Amino acid sequence: MYRLKDVKIRKNISDEEVLDVALKKSGISKNEVTFWKIYKKSIDARNKDDVHFVYTIDVELKDKQLCNGLLEVKEFSFPEIKNNRKSNLRPVIVGAGPAGLFAGLILARYGANPIIIEQGKTVTERKKDVEEFKKTGKLNINSNVQFGEGGAGTFSDGKLNTGISSPYCKFVLEEFVKFGAPKQILYVNKPHVGTDNLINVIQNMRNEIIKLGGTFLFNEKVTDFEFENNALKAIICSKRIETDTAILAIGHSSRDTFEKLYNIGINMEAKSFSVGARIEHKQELINKSQYGDKTKLDLPPAEYKLVYHAKDRTLYTFCMCPGGEVVASSSEEGTIVTNGMSNFARDGKNANSAILVGVNPEDFDGESPLRGMYFQKEIEEKAFEVGGGDYKAPVQRVEDFLNKKITTKFGNVKPTYLPGVKMADLHEILPKYITDTMEEGLKYFDSKLKGFADKDAILTGVETRSSSPVRILRDDNLMSNIKGIYPCGEGAGYAGGIMSAAVDGIKCALKILE
Repeated sequence: MYRLKDVKIRKNISDEEVLDVALKKSGISKNEVTFWKIYKKSIDARNKDDVHFVYTIDVELKDKQLCNGLLEVKEFSFPEIKNNRKSNLRPVIVGAGPAGLFAGLILARYGANPIIIEQGKTVTERKKDVEEFKKTGKLNINSNVQFGEGGAGTFSDGKLNTGISSPYCKFVLEEFVKFGAPKQILYVNKPHVGTDNLINVIQNMRNEIIKLGGTFLFNEKVTDFEFENNALKAIICSKRIETDTAILAIGHSSRDTFEKLYNIGINMEAKSFSVGARIEHKQELINKSQYGDKTKLDLPPAEYKLVYHAKDRTLYTFCMCPGGEVVASSSEEGTIVTNGMSNFARDGKNANSAILVGVNPEDFDGESPLRGMYFQKEIEEKAFEVGGGDYKAPVQRVEDFLNKKITTKFGNVKPTYLPGVKMADLHEILPKYITDTMEEGLKYFDSKLKGFADKDAILTGVETRSSSPVRILRDDNLMSNIKGIYPCGEGAGYAGGIMSAAVDGIKCALKILE
């Protein structure tokens, strides 16, 4: 396989025609190609007078002598693995998010017959609970945007871009496509599956795991653990499950489980995370700011990623959802939590993103490793109170936020959050060092992306669950201080998104098989 790079396309043409352009540039005849695929596709919009696509194409050639000095590339193949486990007990996975599902998939494929315990419902039943909460404000604390099959990422656009570098990233993308995700996630610069597609993908993954000998227990909450000689002996839910191996893929919002693990002696520490709000703009404003108004290309809804470094803090955009909506993401009664979501088409009127300020353990009162978790909850409860105590979210126009005034009417941007919103002043909810950094950063972002601080843009509070507030410590074998327990994924503090969580699940499964 040889790689044809930097193929610039300035008109709307088919993939086959893109190949023709790439071959012509490289001096290769089409009849010499036995196989080809798009390796990467991105948009170069740095010059608004010359917005264009940039492709990288991989080709197989009949004759290696035709490569003309091109880069030879090898396809990733999953390493050969043997199941060396001596135990007759089935491994247990706590949590059916991306970390738990990919761990379960690997263990099942290599004959380990995992048991996956999920406190929430199947993804289709969970979707009904999410919709019910949006319509009525009736919250199911075990089945919501945070909890249930698929994890929190299911209702956040299914973004698969990541900052980690791992050969398993390619494997995760290929598995998603195998289970029904759009093929373009294999090559677009910032792949996303879309919440609408993820629901089907997750069901197909579950069916594969079951077919291979795995078992799912839904609506089952782990309440305790049994240890003997500092080793895991059993997990307790509605029944006792004897096991010597458990992957804790519990997600970043499993607060009662964090408390249980701390109380039984699992080593953990407070870690840094981020707090802020969701910002909404008209998608057309973002498109114009990013692409200009001259291009005739059929371009996807535009995205952005921005960072502002203040004197002592950093503000950054996170989980940007083009053509999406702000979703109610509470998992505990009496709290307001927001997140962003898009379907695959990203065809909504508004764009939204979190704007977040980093916080660290020194910002939280006390010495407990759970003090960041309590800090999160305090802010969420304050947002619930300011929002009126009925799961309406506090919102504020950017102009009013910058002037520290309660919003009295909306402009051309209407909030998408359901079950509803209440006009408020976010300064009443968030600590001053956070709002000060947000104010500075909004003005800076506007200098980088015209219209970001548009007076009618909407801020919806609060976003507190960008990552886990704790890290459950583990050794080089990915095991905690209790033998047989493998802290895993985002909740354990070792991932930040679907892709990195899935990769960590794979790594933990491989350690167990070793």
